Amino acid sequence: MLIVGSHVSPYVRKVLVALAIKGIAHEVDPITPFYGNDEFSRLSPLRRIPVLIDGDLVLNDSTIICEYLDETYPDPPLMPRAPADRAKARWLEEFADSRLGDLCIWRLFFRKVVAPRVFKREPDLEDLKLVTEVELPAALDWIEAQAPADEFLFGHVCTAEIGLACFFRNAAIAGWEMDPARWPKAAAWVARVQAIPEFAATMPMEKAILTSPNAERRDALIAAGARLSEETYGEPEPRASIMLR
Repeated sequence: MLIVGSHVSPYVRKVLVALAIKGIAHEVDPITPFYGNDEFSRLSPLRRIPVLIDGDLVLNDSTIICEYLDETYPDPPLMPRAPADRAKARWLEEFADSRLGDLCIWRLFFRKVVAPRVFKREPDLEDLKLVTEVELPAALDWIEAQAPADEFLFGHVCTAEIGLACFFRNAAIAGWEMDPARWPKAAAWVARVQAIPEFAATMPMEKAILTSPNAERRDALIAAGARLSEETYGEPEPRASIMLR
């Protein structure tokens, strides 16, 4: 099984944590969409990551990939069993992927971390202020109301919670972290998810990517323990197409 996409992407990280929880052997082609070649465009028509390749099966979108993994490898589960709980989990995951994807990734992480490094483009400071001081706090007010008092929502960590924690990891990389005094339940919830061994194991990969020049990144990832594919769907120079999910 192959996952195409960078470990730093929250959508890719969600899938990699799910694979680790399931104990499914896989390799990673750690590209970002900006560097995807023409074959990547064929596999991912929206030029988004992650892409899962399992034999003849090609899947796009992290939610669909995680549902496929949970249905194909049901133990341990990544979704609750009761229909009402599954619906709640799907809604939380959609909120995270859509709202936090917009705020934490496109308007924070992309503009502060990716655009300056890849496209030499400086962020809009007024919009960053709007995101960090108004819109992201409003999203966290809602999350605080959903957060469990202890452990996880459904008795075990689920895909929605993993995804939620991934977005706040990217926000932290971009220099923003939630105030545990203002959002105590949400902060503790995210910290619990990020502390599970399968999530914690992604941190060395994150560090390898963020601290290594492009030419040295593959070796740094391997040294950090990543299992990488021999071939890649990437190319040396970035393209204008910029889709992360």
